[in-house]
Amino acid sequence: QVRLVQSGGGLVQPGGSLRLSCAASGSIFSLDVMGWYRQAPGKQRELVATITGGSRTNYADSVKGRFTISRDNAKNTVYLQMNNLKPEDTAVYYCNVARVVGTPLWGQGTQVTVSS
Repeated sequence: QVRLVQSGGGLVQPGGSLRLSCAASGSIFSLDVMGWYRQAPGKQRELVATITGGSRTNYADSVKGRFTISRDNAKNTVYLQMNNLKPEDTAVYYCNVARVVGTPLWGQGTQVTVSS
């Protein structure tokens, strides 16, 4: 059973930066799409960004130009670089692997809090 283990996150001031990492315990196929979602208190989980094995990316409008998703296929790891963070970015962030074969995988979640 492949597991996703997240790291990074924490408390940062508005305008600051954080980097999230998510490593899979087993192989992720190049056709699998990796991504990040977030869920703020009282809100539904929403897409933040996705990346294909060929590095095609997709971003939510709210994070375009501030967040960058990247992927290291050799390490089965996906990253989310978050710059110019805003209070409205505060949420629990989850990594996700949408597998071509098998059920989707989810990380354990990590809290990101943007506050002065």
